[in-house]
Amino acid sequence: MNKVVKIIIEVVLLAAIAGLVYLLYSNIMQPVNFNKEKANRQAVAVQRLKDIRTLQVAYKSVTGKFNSSIDSLKQFYETGKMDIVMQIGSLDDSVAVANTEAIKKANRKLKADQLTEKLAEAYAAGKNVVFSHTTQIPVRDTLFNNRPDFNIDSLKYIPFSGKEPIQLEATTKMVSGVPVPLFEARIPWKSLLKGMNNQLRINLDAESRDMNRYEGLQVGSITTPNNNAGNWE
Repeated sequence: MNKVVKIIIEVVLLAAIAGLVYLLYSNIMQPVNFNKEKANRQAVAVQRLKDIRTLQVAYKSVTGKFNSSIDSLKQFYETGKMDIVMQIGSLDDSVAVANTEAIKKANRKLKADQLTEKLAEAYAAGKNVVFSHTTQIPVRDTLFNNRPDFNIDSLKYIPFSGKEPIQLEATTKMVSGVPVPLFEARIPWKSLLKGMNNQLRINLDAESRDMNRYEGLQVGSITTPNNNAGNWE
C-alpha cells in the first residue's frame, strides 16, 4: 500500500474515532448539562413563586381574599398598607407587668382602645408598662426588606421565557360549608426551560404526567386547600 494512502487512511480513522468519542461524550453530557441548567432556572423560578405567595398572604390579611392579577398585587405592594401589631415593654419585666395590672384595674370600665391609650400615656410619661397596639405601615416597608435583589417589576414574568406572564388564578370555594380563599400560580417547564434541549424537556413533561403532577412549578391550588404549598416542597 502506498505510504501516502496509508497515512490518509490512518488520519481518517483517527478523525472518525475522535468524532465517535465526541458524539458519545456529548450524548452522556446532554442530560447532565440539562439538569444543571434546569436546577439553576428552577431556583430563580421558585423564589419568584415564593414572592408571589408572600404578597398574596399579605393581600389576604388586608382584604380577606387572594388576587388573580399580579398587576394588582404590584399596586398593593407599592401603595397598600398593612396592620402591624407592636408590643411595648416586656412581659419578663415584673415592674412593667405590675404597673400595667394596676392601670387596668383602675380603668377597668374603659373600652379596649381607651385602655390602650391610658397605657400609652403612662409609657410616654416614662412609666414601665406592657401593652400592644396596632399601627399601619406601607407594605413596601414591611415585605422583602432583606432582599436587596427584589424587583417588583419582574414579578409577573416567567424567568428565562422572554417575558411570558406567570399563570395566576384566585377563587373562593366552599369547604365543609366554609368559604375558603384559594390561589394558584404556575410556571410551566415549557416556558421556564425555553431554548434548552426540547426532547429532554418533553421527557420531563411526560415524567410529570406519569406522576400525576403539574408539568412545571406551582404554588397554591384552586382545587384543594394545601396551605399555599409549592409542588417543589
